[in-house]
Amino acid sequence: MMTSKERVKNSFNHKPTDKIAIDFGATAVTGIHVLAIERLRAHYGLEKRLVKVIEPYQMLGEIDSDLMEVMGVDVIGLKPYNTMFGYSNQNWKEFTTFWGQKVLVSDKFITKINAAGDLIIYPEGDSSVPPSGKMPKSSFFFDSIIRQGTVDDSKLNPEDNLEEFTPLSDEELKFWKTQFDSVKGSDKGIIINFGGTALGDIALVPAPFMKHPKGIRDITEWYMSTVMRPDYVHTVFEKQTDVVLKNLSKMFSIVGNQIEAIFICGTDFGTQDSQFCSAETFRELYLPYYKKMNDWIHKNTSWKTFKHSCGSVVPLVPSFIEAGFDILNPVQINATGMDSKLLKSKFGDQITFWGGGVDTQKVLSFGTPHDVEKQVMEQCDILGKNGGFIFNTVHNVQATVPVENLAAMIEALRKFNGK
Repeated sequence: MMTSKERVKNSFNHKPTDKIAIDFGATAVTGIHVLAIERLRAHYGLEKRLVKVIEPYQMLGEIDSDLMEVMGVDVIGLKPYNTMFGYSNQNWKEFTTFWGQKVLVSDKFITKINAAGDLIIYPEGDSSVPPSGKMPKSSFFFDSIIRQGTVDDSKLNPEDNLEEFTPLSDEELKFWKTQFDSVKGSDKGIIINFGGTALGDIALVPAPFMKHPKGIRDITEWYMSTVMRPDYVHTVFEKQTDVVLKNLSKMFSIVGNQIEAIFICGTDFGTQDSQFCSAETFRELYLPYYKKMNDWIHKNTSWKTFKHSCGSVVPLVPSFIEAGFDILNPVQINATGMDSKLLKSKFGDQITFWGGGVDTQKVLSFGTPHDVEKQVMEQCDILGKNGGFIFNTVHNVQATVPVENLAAMIEALRKFNGK
């Protein structure tokens, strides 16, 4: 029987595996909401404990080793130095959510209730500055608060959109070494995300992690800038990439070839029915810079590179491959054109599909356990042939997914894998 690490490597290299490799929780786009984790732990009779909020923006929880074993997890992730709100996870304290769940959060998880009854959160845990995130009472996660004023083109400076892209500090490198040493020698596949490598990621553009972000920080304005201010965007991407290449070298000096993959990009290029930009725009504006990053990685390491993009992206997949991406996530099989049989037949020998195991918008959230089992089995059969597939849901597991459906997914994976 293969180890998890061998299984993951074979999957990346498009070779047969003894079982489908599985990920839950290794990245911020393949995780599970804290409420779903608590319900899963109770369903499987695991020790009752408070779930740690490791990614507060989406309220994703830490999946402890006992639940990992139940779920058959093959991949673990090395998380960024800071959360989306600019603080590190340490000095855990109890916090009660709007939905009544007690969880553990960092002591820098500083919040207040505003006049509208929303929960607001502050960058770097500093309540002396304007809040950068908001959770309505009926919600289960935060949204960014846009803090950009009126854009004056005569005063725009690309350096303002480069504030967050800096060389890794000695303190950060020490953090990464400590984190890597804690998993070094693990029999599981390892993916790392040290940040700063995504170009124009709309989740990051508003900079909820910064106290006083400057530059273009409104999502709509940023999208408009890719058309109206392409020279500005090119300058940001070019200088960001220069920093990335130096940081890649620093990270390699710590982890070497003892990890399997690196999270490069969370920039979404697809909607439910179409794309945010044409293939030509992607090739002109994004591809050269991603290719520089991926080329450096493939020349100097054995790492595989991970590209996240929701939505209907079939017309862009050839460009993703040309840019050097080895992995596509979340494989949104319910979006227009994202048929798993088509994807596997056209691109299955060129890129690994990480996700696409079950549709989270309809089947997992609103189907029956039978519906879930049926789709999981079908997707594993289609996408898992000859490797090139890591099982995960289509994006993160949300708070309100019935626990019976989550259990049906887990049991279907066990059944498919012959357990």
